[in-house]
Amino acid sequence: MKILVTGAAGFIGCETTLAFLKDGHEVVGLDNLNNYYTPKLKHDRLARIPNEHFQFVECSLADKETLLALFKEHSFDIVVNLAAQAGVRYSLINPQSYVDSNITGFLNILECARAYPPKHLVYASSSSVYGRNTETPFRTTDRVEKPSSLYAATKRSNELMAETYHHLFQLNLTGLRFFTVYGPWGRPDMSPWLFANAITHDQPIKVFNNGKMMRDFTYIDDIVEGIRRLAYNGAEKTAPLNRLYNIGRGQPIKLMDFIASLEKNFGKVAEKIMMPMQPGDVEITWADTEALEKEIGYKPSVDLDQGIARFAEWFKTYNQT
Repeated sequence: MKILVTGAAGFIGCETTLAFLKDGHEVVGLDNLNNYYTPKLKHDRLARIPNEHFQFVECSLADKETLLALFKEHSFDIVVNLAAQAGVRYSLINPQSYVDSNITGFLNILECARAYPPKHLVYASSSSVYGRNTETPFRTTDRVEKPSSLYAATKRSNELMAETYHHLFQLNLTGLRFFTVYGPWGRPDMSPWLFANAITHDQPIKVFNNGKMMRDFTYIDDIVEGIRRLAYNGAEKTAPLNRLYNIGRGQPIKLMDFIASLEKNFGKVAEKIMMPMQPGDVEITWADTEALEKEIGYKPSVDLDQGIARFAEWFKTYNQT
């Protein structure tokens, strides 16, 4: 099959691309290589991808003409849209970039899929859409009308846009509400990297909500396996569907336990600065993944200690290069 992965230089996008190539497919990877965080990391990720069955295109989702040309040329079987402006706190500073990438960009993807329909379009949503929900675990049937950030609002908009395009144009769509993903080659703006970097350099770490936070931390390999299985599963459907799933470990971890595991693997105890809850943040995330387990047999296998050990080993090596 021929597969398009947008955000291919990103954390999840790169690992997903590698998985599809390992399965023997041709992959076109698209990324705009922006400077939201250091482009060097993105180039280093791309350097890991074999070239034989991989074509990289540097392009923004806002460039509709280039996207249309790619869809026309390749007639993709599967499209996995992982490109987005990420980050909750950054959306307080630069809201326009979220509209440009997450709303206008996703509209362009949908329009390209309308013109040259793939067998299946998978797109990234986020656990952030649950916003100020207090009932846990989070279920896709929950009402999601109170986003806590503009980032969350754009991701919920994506789900509504997908529903509209499925209804009007019979596109075969699957949305994935990602929970907190961590592991080697992760993003430097996320807590695992921030904490690891601070611990390594004997600097204090900021612990928000005085440490009274829980996150559904999910190891990257488990996330990629879920994307991979679901992408193939959807491509086999004879009637167009519009589906929405949570993808996480299904087991919230206390932030202080996460920090303790990092401290153990780096052999240092971090100095902690206790901070109040930040605007846009929520106290707990917890994925109900029962529907995904029934559909594709999704069952995460990497526990926190295993995942943090692998992340720490990679982090030490990468930061020496």
